[in-house]
Amino acid sequence: MSIFAPVDEQLTYIKKGAAEIIREAELRAKLEKSRATGKPLRVKLGMDPTAPDLHLGHTVVLRKLKHFQDLGHTAIFLIGDFTGMIGDPTGRSVTRPPLSREQIEQNAETYKAQVFKILDPQKTEVDFNRRWMGAFTADDFVRLTAKYTVSQMLEREEFHKRFQEEKPISVHELLYPLVQGYDSVALKADVELGGTDQKFNLLVGRELQRAYGQESQVVLTTPILEGWRPGNEKMSKSLDNAIGIHEPPFEMYSKLMAISDDRMWRYYELLTDVQIPEIVLMKMDVGRGVLHPMQTKKDLACRIVTDFHSPEAAKKAAEYWTKQFQKNEVPELTDKVTVNLADVIWSKEELSELKATGTVPIKLDRLLVLCELADSTTDAVRKLKAGSVKILDQSIKGKEYLEKRPRIPLIFQGSSTRLIVRVGRKMKDVTIVR
Repeated sequence: MSIFAPVDEQLTYIKKGAAEIIREAELRAKLEKSRATGKPLRVKLGMDPTAPDLHLGHTVVLRKLKHFQDLGHTAIFLIGDFTGMIGDPTGRSVTRPPLSREQIEQNAETYKAQVFKILDPQKTEVDFNRRWMGAFTADDFVRLTAKYTVSQMLEREEFHKRFQEEKPISVHELLYPLVQGYDSVALKADVELGGTDQKFNLLVGRELQRAYGQESQVVLTTPILEGWRPGNEKMSKSLDNAIGIHEPPFEMYSKLMAISDDRMWRYYELLTDVQIPEIVLMKMDVGRGVLHPMQTKKDLACRIVTDFHSPEAAKKAAEYWTKQFQKNEVPELTDKVTVNLADVIWSKEELSELKATGTVPIKLDRLLVLCELADSTTDAVRKLKAGSVKILDQSIKGKEYLEKRPRIPLIFQGSSTRLIVRVGRKMKDVTIVR
């Protein structure tokens, strides 16, 4: 596709994996004007070089910039070598320590090398916001700060919470959204991209462009990607659940194979160019048993390893993973177990829910003990917290178990039903009788 492709086709491609577009009508108008004039949109993505390595979570928004680039629009990758020394307050309950100039420069060089694993280096404008912010005078800063009020700034969730809790907010932190917003003025951006956690900063850019007499940019946010370990935490090196784009092929492949079956579809949507209709069909095929989820996950892992290494590296990683792990992961179906429903329900009153909906809350810790998949309820809770329990091939997440009573689909044929309960390599064929 190109900027001359029909606007509806461009929008479909752009909207895949997007969380929010502010505003879609404005984006459509900009695309129509671009198509009519042959002038590509200027699409900006800024990243502060606060860490030397990027992971797959960072690539979600980078891929969106690539989508605009694929359509023929101008991709601008902005390295925040000035804003990096301020420190982005997003998601911070305390002031972030500013990085030194030397750290910023070292990280910026590695960023440039890494982003071109996704973006086309010949078609990407790489810029640094020190180019204009370094030339700012005291007069320029006074004029910039006059464009925004303190009350507007305190609407930001992090600032509002810290203000209410009487925690310090440094003045330089208040400058961060203004400087990021001014970047859009300096670059005359038509569209700015960022994660959902960046929404406040991106909207400041819209306001400042209007204040400086420019047409406001469209804001497009992308979801925050969860890590490869069980749980819903965002991908982060500090949480030890990140997959770095420079990791060796086998390590990358192995982590991707460790994600849950449910999360696999989110990775397909956010980390590949497979289109939504195709993903929906694959999901249906898995649900009908036509396609095995293990093979679908292998295909996903191969796609991603190929993107950051090569097809040959992906093939070798897949072969090595199969030899080293898959045979060892074949579950040990030790025996069949019969459990009375009365021993694992929370209360007899909830049996009416089973009649109405076919589902009922189950004491999962008690079920694991009765199936001899846990030594005690304490041991069972530990395994549930770790996310190592699967029922009907669905992971039972520890956080879900602790916060509410999970409902397990119990479709009785007569007076009993069967569940396959798995913990690690051990698996039990469980019959639950009324």
